[in-house]
Amino acid sequence: MPKTKAQKAITLKGLGEHIEKQNSILFVDYKGLKVKELLLLRKQLKELGAKLQVAKKTLLKKALQEKGIDVDLKGMEGQVAAIFSFQDAFSPIKNVAMFAKTAEKLKILGGYIENQVRDASTMKEIGSIPSKEELLGRLVGSIASPMSGFLNVLQGNIKGLVVALNAIKDAKASAN
Repeated sequence: MPKTKAQKAITLKGLGEHIEKQNSILFVDYKGLKVKELLLLRKQLKELGAKLQVAKKTLLKKALQEKGIDVDLKGMEGQVAAIFSFQDAFSPIKNVAMFAKTAEKLKILGGYIENQVRDASTMKEIGSIPSKEELLGRLVGSIASPMSGFLNVLQGNIKGLVVALNAIKDAKASAN
């Protein structure tokens, strides 16, 4: 059933508010996704401070244009939904990329991040980047690696000394 002008105005206002507050927007094709999967995705996104908004392409395009964002939604195939990230710009993108691996019907179509419109392949690459915590862990590991190697070398010398002293003690014990 088609929406009335008042309903469209409310949807447009809501989209405008989301666009105003967003840190990133991810456009996905959710056609063929089961309701259970869609609800699970919405729940995961809510935990990350993001929201999945389903709207007609024309309303979404109008709301984006009002905020100065020019995205070709007509060129995107399927049923388009926008995922607005309000806290961390990257976590929802990573989450959707991982979710898309299990729910094959979900397709990443593009996005808007750091004041630039990005294509699907760029957004997928962003989704494959390790998390901040993982990158910090790798950095700490690479910084600590030379220190632990040096410690192992020092322990090796001490172990060698202990083995030599034990050998001397055994040799004196067997000589007596």
